[in-house]
Amino acid sequence: MKQKLNLALKGMAMGIAEVIPGVSGGTIAFITGIYERLLNAIKEIDIKAIKLIFKGEFASFWKKIDGNFLLTLFSGMAFGLLSGVFIITYLIKNHIEPLWGFFFGLILASVIYIGKQVKNWDIYKVIFLILGIAIAYYLVAMHPMQGSRAYWYVFISGLIAISALIMPGISGSFMLLILGMYTIIIPEVKNLMTNHEMESLMILIIFGLGMLTGLFTFARVMSWAFKNYHQKTLVLLTGFMIGSLYKIWPWRLPELWLNKEDGNIYSGVLKLADVPHESIKIITERLVLPQDYIIANPNTAIVIISAIIGFVSVLLLERNQR
Repeated sequence: MKQKLNLALKGMAMGIAEVIPGVSGGTIAFITGIYERLLNAIKEIDIKAIKLIFKGEFASFWKKIDGNFLLTLFSGMAFGLLSGVFIITYLIKNHIEPLWGFFFGLILASVIYIGKQVKNWDIYKVIFLILGIAIAYYLVAMHPMQGSRAYWYVFISGLIAISALIMPGISGSFMLLILGMYTIIIPEVKNLMTNHEMESLMILIIFGLGMLTGLFTFARVMSWAFKNYHQKTLVLLTGFMIGSLYKIWPWRLPELWLNKEDGNIYSGVLKLADVPHESIKIITERLVLPQDYIIANPNTAIVIISAIIGFVSVLLLERNQR
């Protein structure tokens, strides 16, 4: 029961992370020590598993996919998503800087924690580290593309979004925004619920198929990488997490932002002050020091304390796993 509760809490943390722009549930899975098991469990959901269901061998199917693990974890994730919508929405609206500070400290400590697992550093591992940093930085700093309702692009967007979701350091929802699909998928969901249009249903089905394809494909790729190149994969993912720190630096001024109400993208800091925070989504930002932060009170001391709490949380988690 203690192990199940511990796993459910990890799932809850993953669910809460998915509510936060720029933070990946994959990062939480990585630093809580369940990432590889999650990949392997997802990988086992294949044709053989489906055949077991049709044969009525439910116990064998459940054992093959590590069902108890997935059920407990996803139950925690569902609770985390639901509670996170209220808790994180409140924190983002009222205490955004300390929230970013907490996650900055958490991921910084995670980089150290994962980095200690890498043995015998050499020039090749340093190259993989730099490569991971560069890829993550490029993804979180790039400008958005032009979205499309073409079925092939919708499918690819779903595939990339779900792949990024389980990749430590990269947010799936942020990748959706970069692909220009945030302003398409979300309105299609609302349109289906209100007007029941078949075209919206078709787009969402294709997007869902892309997500399923990406989930099962990417899980296999990452599982294979861990099995055959465990140390290099650890180094690469550590680089991803270092690169993602750019996205969660507490003090940032927006350069591009999306108005959810009209679906348009705007630039500039002054315009942002006239728009309710809950109706916007930041796309690109410029990092600044606390003294140059002009949107709100920088809350420097509180942010530093929050970062320390996040940092210490990982140390306590590491101690609990021993």
